[in-house]
Amino acid sequence: MAEQQNNKGSWPRYRDDAPVNSPAVTLEAFVEQPDAVAVRIEPGADVRELIPHLGRIKLVEIGFPVFGDGRNYSAARILREEGYQGEIRAEGDVLLDQIAFMRRCGVDSFAPAEPIAAEAAERALGFWPEVYQPAADARTPIWAKRHG
Repeated sequence: MAEQQNNKGSWPRYRDDAPVNSPAVTLEAFVEQPDAVAVRIEPGADVRELIPHLGRIKLVEIGFPVFGDGRNYSAARILREEGYQGEIRAEGDVLLDQIAFMRRCGVDSFAPAEPIAAEAAERALGFWPEVYQPAADARTPIWAKRHG
């Protein structure tokens, strides 16, 4: 895990490649701009519109305007299930207790409105050693471990 910096402090990033610093454009603008490499998804947007363009996307910035709006968890998971390997960054009202769930859905970097210490993020990720259902990550559900 690495930490990235912005004007609000640092945030956790779980990738080995260099951070993408290209400005993210809206979904509508991205589809119309063949040279855009970063896109911002807001809750309710149909992320499936990006599927034909996955090869050129380096960053998908997913907006979480309020912590209680979980629609973009699905957006991250859809992108990963469709084979997207680039950076998915959760931005906005991201809370410490959401990080483990966002990681399971495929989010690999975070730009929270309020800084999250790297040590706290690591503790949050290790809080549940087992999982109960498959997700976009490679963790094996406990039932599969028990029943093969």
